[in-house]
This record gives sequence, structure tokens and C-alpha cells, in this order.
Amino acid sequence: MTFPTVSGSDLLRQKKSLPQDFQGRFNLVFIPFQRWHQAEVDSWGSLAEELERQYTGLVYYELPTLQRGGPLYKIFLNEGMRAGIPNPKTRERTITLYLDKVGFRAALEMPDEDHIYILVVDRQGREFFRARGPHTQAAENALRQALLQLIKEA
Repeated sequence: MTFPTVSGSDLLRQKKSLPQDFQGRFNLVFIPFQRWHQAEVDSWGSLAEELERQYTGLVYYELPTLQRGGPLYKIFLNEGMRAGIPNPKTRERTITLYLDKVGFRAALEMPDEDHIYILVVDRQGREFFRARGPHTQAAENALRQALLQLIKEA
């Protein structure tokens, strides 16, 4: 599976082209589609921070993925998120994507928007790990195993 080329802006208002602008050798990516998905993303938060400290070259991101809308729609949503996230590092790692969600999900073989998706990808978009939904011990164990294997092979 390959992460498609998409454009967005982080909450510091910097334009990004992904996957090329991912900063890590490997990138832990959380993809929420609905506002209520934030709770699922947050369930992974402390683990993501721990793994980023543990593995040199791993960076994590949150990619709120929304349907395309007009300029006022984007400003309203982005500035609302920005106001709720005062931490500059969190603003930098939150990149909002406004796109054709159905096409994006199809490219990544994500059948629905019922839960978040968690991916590990490199800057070329190659996918090395996938999970779905809130944090569970089983998903954490699988993620840790995938990261150990990637680091071992690197």
C-alpha cells in the first residue's frame, strides 16, 4: 500500500505535501475523519510520544481528514483547531487535509470512517503498519513489533 500524494497545512499555517514533507524516516500517522474521532487519537497520544522518544527517526502526525470546502469553511475549522491547541509542536504535527475523502480512503483501502486509522509510512509513502480504532494492548503490541522489525532492518 502506498500513501497517496496529498496537500494540506499544519496548524502553524505551513503548507505541506505528503508523504514527501513527513519529517521522519518512519512516520506514525493518525487519520481521523470525524470530530468525535479525537478521543480515539488521544487514546494513542502517550504511546506515540513514548515511541517518538524511543525510536530515532520516528515522528508522529495527526491528519484530520475533511471533505473539501470553501475558503471560509477551511479558515473557520483551522482557526478553531488552532485555538484549541496552544502547543507549537502539536500544531506542527497536526496537518489538516481537505480533499475528496472517498477517493483518499479508496487509495488507502480504508472501507469506512467508523474509526481512525493508524499507519506507519516512510517519506516515499510506503506503508509498513496499519491499525484501526482506539488504542488496545493488542494493537500496541503489533505496532511495537513492526517498529522493532523496521529498526532492525534499517
